Amino acid sequence: MRFWTEQPAKAEVEAVVRCYVGLLQAGKFPQAEHLIDHGPTRHVLTSLWAGSVEAGAAEGREASTSPAADVWEQDPSWLGEIALADFHWGDTGSHVYVEITYRGQTIEVALSFWLKPVDAGWVIAGPGTLW
Repeated sequence: MRFWTEQPAKAEVEAVVRCYVGLLQAGKFPQAEHLIDHGPTRHVLTSLWAGSVEAGAAEGREASTSPAADVWEQDPSWLGEIALADFHWGDTGSHVYVEITYRGQTIEVALSFWLKPVDAGWVIAGPGTLW
């Protein structure tokens, strides 16, 4: 987990969030879990799946090309089509959420992160999933 002795700048936080999502996309779930103050990534992946591939299949756009919902964990290739869009910072500068796109379209799920003071300084916690 990355620690800062002083509250990190927004650019530093955004870089860690990009790294976190990059690790997810690479299927490196344990490394992603250890990058920030967070538990297992399962709920994050479930939400991203539901807001992207599953939502598209429900609309009939991708039913023939998407992995079945029961095998999404075995085939994380769909994560390669997820990208980060805009970062939105709260007024205090300690909370941020990032919009997510799937195949270039913004989905209904966003990821939220916050800066958390700890004994050693500051860590990034999250993500929460926003619908």
